[in-house]
Amino acid sequence: MNRIAPMGRLLAVAAAASLALTACGGGGDTAEQSASTAPSAETSTAASSAPAAKGDGTLTLGTVLPQTGSLAFLGPPEFAGVDQAVKEINEAGGVLGKPVTKVHTDSGDTTTNIASQSVDKLLTQKADAIIGAASSSVSESIIDKITGAGVVQFSPANTSDKFTTIKDNGLYFRTAPPDKLQGRVLGDLIAADGNDTVGILAMQDSYGSGLADQITKTAEGAGASVVERVDYDPKAADFSADVAKIKAANPKAIVLIGFEEGAKVVAELVKQGLTADKVKWYMVDGNMSNTNYLKMPKGTLKGVKGTIPGAEAPEEFRDKLKKLDSKLDDFTYAAESYDAANLIALAAEAAKDDSGASIAGKLAEVSKGGDKCKSFKECVELLKAGKDIDYDGVSGPVEFDAAGDPSVATIGVYQYGDDNKYASKALEYRTGKIEG
Repeated sequence: MNRIAPMGRLLAVAAAASLALTACGGGGDTAEQSASTAPSAETSTAASSAPAAKGDGTLTLGTVLPQTGSLAFLGPPEFAGVDQAVKEINEAGGVLGKPVTKVHTDSGDTTTNIASQSVDKLLTQKADAIIGAASSSVSESIIDKITGAGVVQFSPANTSDKFTTIKDNGLYFRTAPPDKLQGRVLGDLIAADGNDTVGILAMQDSYGSGLADQITKTAEGAGASVVERVDYDPKAADFSADVAKIKAANPKAIVLIGFEEGAKVVAELVKQGLTADKVKWYMVDGNMSNTNYLKMPKGTLKGVKGTIPGAEAPEEFRDKLKKLDSKLDDFTYAAESYDAANLIALAAEAAKDDSGASIAGKLAEVSKGGDKCKSFKECVELLKAGKDIDYDGVSGPVEFDAAGDPSVATIGVYQYGDDNKYASKALEYRTGKIEG
């Protein structure tokens, strides 16, 4: 694993030393389903103390993940992660003595009503927990419908800070850390790379604005100056005026915060002479892709750095997923999706019930404080032996706090090569409990 040079203040913010996380933070039917939710601080107690309606004895997992839209490149690894988990769960005997059922649906993006229609379908099919959406804005649009129905919503990729305090009836959870950590790591990286002037191009939604705010705060705290920030409409047909504003400010570094439309922004940067060999570009998880820039001339993204929350998926795990989908090239949030499905299943086993409220009431318990275990099979055997468990997943330790956020997190720093793909191994990780 190649490592970038020491980053000074970055080490203090996100080093492996313990820090504490408070507020941080983008199909077709099969034989099985999945769902999830995460409690806000003020509602988490209710989920565990209120009497819950019993489930029907069959854990049904639904997914609302992107098959179309601006985050469609994240769909294949997320679906594969869920599929691999369900495969292993059922091979180990299922949940409550029955195979898990899963139903995959499309989330689309905020330009469509696909996600809402998908949720209606999953609720009709009696999903106990729904894994998704990938986009924070899409999740915001469906959280009331899911949690209002008493179903767990569990996102593998939502990073908006809003979900830490959102009203969710104690039913919303996520395996992705909130944006406060990613913004800190990237802001410190930018300053540590010697950039004293920064321009930010951010998509105009809760994800883009939240990350831009945190990057600005961190970079300026480290001595850099944000000389121009443009919050753009991701549905715009043209980004020339937005890029022109950044060019006029003449920054040494440019931060790109967005989704699939980032390819159009990159093309406009090149057109206006702000190429990656002249100005340092930095990206985030929403636009870090191994497929989105392949049609561009070789070297267009060479040297560009970016951050992705979560531990890098191990080779053994990648190999398993490739057996399910041989075309997989991106693995972003695959591990978080896999862990979401496993945690939901283990919570249902611990509760001896598959209802949403029962699952939500046990998710924090199975994620920390007991005997360490790393797979559904290993963990469920401990549960059946009357043990308290602590599931440590492929994406990291997880360990939910009172708001349903992971209290321990990892951020990977990656760099693009001449082939317009980012390195298969992270240049550097920073992990630990995160301060607010």
